Amino acid sequence: MVRGSVDANFLFTLGELHRLLRAYADKEAARFGITRAQWAVLAKVERSEGMKQTELAELLEMQPITLTRLIDKLCDAGWIERRSDATDRRVNRLYLRKAGRALLGKMSGLKSELTATALEGINPADAHRLLGQLEQIKENVRNAVQITNGGQLRREQRYG
Repeated sequence: MVRGSVDANFLFTLGELHRLLRAYADKEAARFGITRAQWAVLAKVERSEGMKQTELAELLEMQPITLTRLIDKLCDAGWIERRSDATDRRVNRLYLRKAGRALLGKMSGLKSELTATALEGINPADAHRLLGQLEQIKENVRNAVQITNGGQLRREQRYG
């Protein structure tokens, strides 16, 4: 059990959990010859084929140049392909290739394995409650960011 106040431990514990989950996912994804970041790109493209590279960068909260390098590697491996947009030649749209689909198929149970390991010893009802609470925390923070960003925009417009 975590000792001390929630205020003293909440952000540190969430940050450490996030770091550990990323490291664990990277380690397990390596069994398939892929990184966690590459897996995330493939999974997002599978769910939304034809999305723009810029949309994917925003969705993954990744710098466009970082995503471009990841996509280059995925293209070189034959897992994904870029296609020019029919109406705007500056835009690349992303599609999963047959080999990418096969790789994701082989990896299909990995997300469940990772989740099962993380939630070991927690009963399903508590896990559902935890997920709901995390969703509420995410919404609270999202709203706070929007309010803060709105305040900054108003100041910039007023003084800019």
